Amino acid sequence: MQQQAVHQTASSRSTIPAPLDPVQKPFMWVGIIASLLLFITIISITNVTQGVLFIIGLAFGLVLLHARFGFTSVFRRLLSVGNVQGLQSHMLMLAVATTGFAIILGTGFSFTGTAPQGYVFPVGVSVIFGSFIFGIGMQLGSGCASGTLYTVGGGKSSMVLTLLGFIAGSVLGAYHIGFWRETPALPAISLAESTGLGYFGGWILQLLIFLGIYGVTVKFARKKNPPRMEPLKTTTGLKRLWRGAWPLLAAAVALGVLNAITLAVRGNPWGITSAFALWGSQFIQMFGVDVASWQYWSDNPAPLNQTVLADSTSVMNFGIILGAFIAASAQGNFKPGKIKPGIGFASIIGGILMGYGARLAFGCNIGAYFGGIASFSLHGWVWMIMALIGTYLALFLRPLFGLKNPNPKDSIC
Repeated sequence: MQQQAVHQTASSRSTIPAPLDPVQKPFMWVGIIASLLLFITIISITNVTQGVLFIIGLAFGLVLLHARFGFTSVFRRLLSVGNVQGLQSHMLMLAVATTGFAIILGTGFSFTGTAPQGYVFPVGVSVIFGSFIFGIGMQLGSGCASGTLYTVGGGKSSMVLTLLGFIAGSVLGAYHIGFWRETPALPAISLAESTGLGYFGGWILQLLIFLGIYGVTVKFARKKNPPRMEPLKTTTGLKRLWRGAWPLLAAAVALGVLNAITLAVRGNPWGITSAFALWGSQFIQMFGVDVASWQYWSDNPAPLNQTVLADSTSVMNFGIILGAFIAASAQGNFKPGKIKPGIGFASIIGGILMGYGARLAFGCNIGAYFGGIASFSLHGWVWMIMALIGTYLALFLRPLFGLKNPNPKDSIC
């Protein structure tokens, strides 16, 4: 009886004290030194603001890895077994970010003098289709945009293939963007500005939506008692900050705050996938492909002719990978393994679908879902719904590649 009580208490947490693997000091120091050298290079070639954004990227990587904070797994657990813990953490993250965004966008506050602008984009065929195939892709690729970066840094081998597919799909999406921009679409709709509510009214409206979703999940969990997430191993005291796993809700708050800081530093919310299109386009441009003639780049040709270190999204992505690498090494978890053929194939397909879908949908789970909703954009909510639908379809496709779905009969997910 006592053991059952202990198990129930443990399973109600997102972390639990337990023995950890030894620190991988050589890897950790390589990550720290590489981060310092890259930071110095960035501020030497570009400016201090880019260096600050790199540091923010490191912080994102640390938080994501320490909490194993997911989007892909959250959607999958929600639709397969009804686990709501991840979605609840998303609502908290969005509430924190929305609060920060409302203040920043409403007052025009900026740390650097760059006028802040949220991610508010039209809702149309491209967003609907793009977010739908992104939902499929992230379940086949076993990671979203942020998940791909932090798990690559964390040592998951198959995610390297997902990242390569992601880059390829992003380039293909950039090539086809002219066609998709001609498809039917509503104008960009802000729940703050387009409705006349203003940022304070929009903030109240979105908080009510978040609370409503959270309340529904609480009632659902009480009634259905779905399997809970398996707690992550952590330690106690100050060592928990750099050694053990972090509580899911604490990470949600941290991510919301970091996204608001990003908005106040660079003038736009956190984004990831535009850098993939840039990396891939610059690569094939070296082989004579005239990417500059594509509508995607003709609208904004400057990044093609600059170092990637001048691209704020790129330096933040580098920070995420290195931050996750340092965190994984500190936990002793950087252990790349073999890739099964089916999983490798699914990773490439999933990455291509995500890259292509992100270009069509004005972003990924970060730029469109997280940043879009926090910016009060209707397209962010549409992205969420369509990605969930894509996820549901992907639950039937995953077993074809040897990928498992959560089992409703498990005591924990």
